Amino acid sequence: MNKRLQIVEQLFTIVSFVFYSSGPLPLILSGGAGEGALEISPDPTDYSSLQLLFFANYLITLLLLIARWKKAIYVVTKDWTIVLLIGMALLSLIWSSTPELTRVRSIALAGTTLFGLYLASRYTIREQLKLLGWSFGIIIIMSFLFAIVIPKYGIMPAGVHTGAWRGIYVHKNLLGRMATIGAMVFLILAMDTKQWRWIPWTGLGLSFGLLLLSKSSSSMINFGAIFAIVPIYSVFRWRYQILLPSIIAIVALGASFSLWFSANAATLLGTIGKDTTLTGRTDIWPYIIEMIGKQQWLGYGYSAFWSDWNSPGAYIWYAAKWTPPNAHNGLLDLWLELGLVGVVIFTIGFATSVIRGVVCLRINKSWDGFWPLLYLSYLILANFSESSLLNRNDLFWVLYVAVAFSLAMVNFRQNKVLEQPSTLS
Repeated sequence: MNKRLQIVEQLFTIVSFVFYSSGPLPLILSGGAGEGALEISPDPTDYSSLQLLFFANYLITLLLLIARWKKAIYVVTKDWTIVLLIGMALLSLIWSSTPELTRVRSIALAGTTLFGLYLASRYTIREQLKLLGWSFGIIIIMSFLFAIVIPKYGIMPAGVHTGAWRGIYVHKNLLGRMATIGAMVFLILAMDTKQWRWIPWTGLGLSFGLLLLSKSSSSMINFGAIFAIVPIYSVFRWRYQILLPSIIAIVALGASFSLWFSANAATLLGTIGKDTTLTGRTDIWPYIIEMIGKQQWLGYGYSAFWSDWNSPGAYIWYAAKWTPPNAHNGLLDLWLELGLVGVVIFTIGFATSVIRGVVCLRINKSWDGFWPLLYLSYLILANFSESSLLNRNDLFWVLYVAVAFSLAMVNFRQNKVLEQPSTLS
């Protein structure tokens, strides 16, 4: 009976991963709406059924945490920055420019964070990767089926991105981001699996295929960057005698590459159909910085800046003459929502996780030891031109919380990762 409960719990986790990836229900409920149809109203009223499903997920997750409350409390006390961020989001109701939205969405953020906490307290990093592998396998198969069998949903309709695949998501860029995460997961599983290795290798190949079909330029760049740094991160496993000189050499090469890229950015971006404004993204940043200056310490309240034409974000829409749904930069959006205080708290937590990720990579000699650093690296890359920090009902935040809490359980004194009872074969 206990084995059956474990299987049910794992199925719940897999379904939740697909759910938090934002597919396929938002696409179905939108009726295959084209680009721009959902920009001004991020939470249309016909999404109430989706909100109920998320609430059910929060409730089930809370019950699972209560069932192992001692372990949950132990884990949650290991990273105070996440606790502070959630507390600040809830308290921002006091100074929010749109308190009604902040109330609902900050509760949703807390529920989303609970699921990340559940992952860290229930599964080891290796087990999390196995469950992610199953989840992205489902996402890949469904995305191909949507694009081939029902192209009205699976392919971008008339507009700027006509013909680009979006799979089970409302936009091609979201498919590109999920394909990149999936590729990272399948690479680690392929290198860390002794039997049936062709399965994760196939998943990696199909993820790359979806990435190309999505025509998401930013995701293609991030994909290349992430796979390029895998051998670089392996340097952290070298002996101390050669580790420091190697890091210095890598930093020097990185600085040289940055200078070269800056000098040739226009030409390089032009080859993939982009310009130095990242398709207009950077054009709105001066207006955003201007608005940040008006509420620089605490921001405008969690998820309150971009809502409608009466919100503070309307100033950006009037000035830029288009309606971006966010700042297209995770750090800028975090600053708009929770001010400099929120940015500092997140930065401290992120930097701490990076340091712990290096320690984990040195301690954990298997390939799953690469996952925390790779994911943290991708989170930063993805948030340079998109906004996926501290988002409610979002896989990016779920995985950040899971990674941060999992890394926080590294036992520095004994130089080993705190192991949890294995539940996956």
